[in-house]
Amino acid sequence: MDEELRSLTERLREESGGSPLCDRLAATEDLDELAAVLTEPGQPLWARELVAFRLGLAGDRRAFEALVLLLNHRDPQRCASAAYALARLGDPRTARAAAALATNELRVAYALHPVRLLTELRAPEAVPALITTLERRLRPHDPYRRVALACVEGLGSLEDARARSVLNEALAHPALAEAAVRALGRIPRQR
Repeated sequence: MDEELRSLTERLREESGGSPLCDRLAATEDLDELAAVLTEPGQPLWARELVAFRLGLAGDRRAFEALVLLLNHRDPQRCASAAYALARLGDPRTARAAAALATNELRVAYALHPVRLLTELRAPEAVPALITTLERRLRPHDPYRRVALACVEGLGSLEDARARSVLNEALAHPALAEAAVRALGRIPRQR
C-alpha cells in the first residue's frame, strides 16, 4: 500500500469513528463503487476524501472535481492529500485549477498546497501563477509568509528566467531572502 494512502486511511478511519464503510472503501478494487460515493447524496466528507484519493491514484478522472475541492479545503491535511492525488491523476485540467486556486486572493490562506502542486507539475501555468502569487505576498505585513516562501522555492525549482525580477524583490524581505538567494542561484544567466 502506498505510504500516503496508508496514512490517509488511518486518519480517516479515526475520523469515521471506525466505520465499516471506511474499511470497505479502503479495501475495494471496484473503481465504479468508489466513484458512486462521489455522487451519492449524504456521504460524509471522510468517505468522499478517501474515494477521491484512491481514484486519483488509480488515474480515474472522475475524482478530479472532488480533489480540486479538497485542494481548497481549510484543513491542511485534506489539501495535502488532494495535492498528492492530483499530481498522480494525470488530468490536463489540474494545472489550470491549481493556478486558479493559488492566485485567488480570497482564498490565499489555503494557497500553500496549490502552489506546491504547481511546482511539482511543472506545467506552463506554474511560473506565471507563482509570480503573481508571490508579487501579492511582498506587501508589507502580509500574513501569508509560508505561501510566499513556497512560491520562492517553487520558482527556484522551476528555474525560469521570468521569475528573476520578483525573486530580486523578495530579497528585501528577511523571511524570504535566504530562499530567494538560493532560487536566483538556480536560474540560468541570460546571455
